[in-house]
Amino acid sequence: MATAPRNVGDRLEQAIADRTDLEREIARGEATGEPERRHLVRTAIWLGLTAISLYLVAPSLLDVLSSWRDIQQIAPAWLAAMVVLQALSFGSLWALQRLAVRTRHWPPVITSQLAGNAMSKIAPGGGAVGAAVQYRMLVDAGLDRTVVVGGLTASNLLTFALVLAMPILAIPALIRGLVPRDLVNATLIGVAVFVVLAAVGAWCLRRDWPLRTVGRAVQRVRNRLRPHAEPLRGLPSRLLGERDRIAATLGPQWLRALLATIGRWAFDYATLLAALAAVGSHPRPALVLLAFCAAQLLSQIPITPGGLGFVEAGLTATLALAGVATGDAVLATFAYRLLSYWLPLPIGLIAYIVHRRMFAPAGSG
Repeated sequence: MATAPRNVGDRLEQAIADRTDLEREIARGEATGEPERRHLVRTAIWLGLTAISLYLVAPSLLDVLSSWRDIQQIAPAWLAAMVVLQALSFGSLWALQRLAVRTRHWPPVITSQLAGNAMSKIAPGGGAVGAAVQYRMLVDAGLDRTVVVGGLTASNLLTFALVLAMPILAIPALIRGLVPRDLVNATLIGVAVFVVLAAVGAWCLRRDWPLRTVGRAVQRVRNRLRPHAEPLRGLPSRLLGERDRIAATLGPQWLRALLATIGRWAFDYATLLAALAAVGSHPRPALVLLAFCAAQLLSQIPITPGGLGFVEAGLTATLALAGVATGDAVLATFAYRLLSYWLPLPIGLIAYIVHRRMFAPAGSG
């Protein structure tokens, strides 16, 4: 995962390849370890890439961070609403992972997810590192290793697949100009988008035809866009194989898991809408949805922790394209990232300490 995927076909390849990366990272942690020199070289390369990337995006990042002085412009009620929405987003993710790792207990899932999420936001290439941390914590809590690997893989694929699908749902509203500007209708349309998304997700989980058709189309487009690259082959069957793996992991709980995944992104999207409303901006929700999806994809760039800098620059720019004034876009981005990126860092540390006290590994004393 050295570079970000450049088109839809590559993103689908990347989403499927992430499962192998996760399992390889976990296996590396379980093994005796790779040679120290190779590990140091790899770490140095990551740190170098991170430093260069942060330097390039520093102006946008500093512009967003400097807006903390204007945070008093946001009414406390709006900040409270954003906190609640982010809590519901995290709660939905906990519900999904609890189903995926097949446990009745909430504490190990909550503490491990918060700690792994925090690690993914501070470590270069943090996605796999954060997943490995969560894996270790769940195993320390007594969960079966194989079930944990399959569950985390399935939940990660499902959440990322929905991010890739969401922009498609905004396109018809953009083309027809049907998106109203007032906040009430924007919220209703946002809800409708995720209801449709849930229906489409359920259809894809239960039928082969949609995924097979999409896979063929994406494969054809990708090969035409990159005629000199090695042709992409077998994408439809790979998509179906990953779908079957997710379905096998979730079993009869697949509908509840799908709804939890929808809730994870719906409440996060609502947080961004609330941040915009808090600064007095009410852009078209379809454009905000596209900006939101772009931010989530930028957060997957592994060369900075959690996409730091890239998300701030991309979200501010796409919100400006959506018609948000530059100052409002910067302040809304700061408020959104404050709750979705910065606040989870200390909470993750606290969760790790709590987890260690609750589920100390055997023989640790």
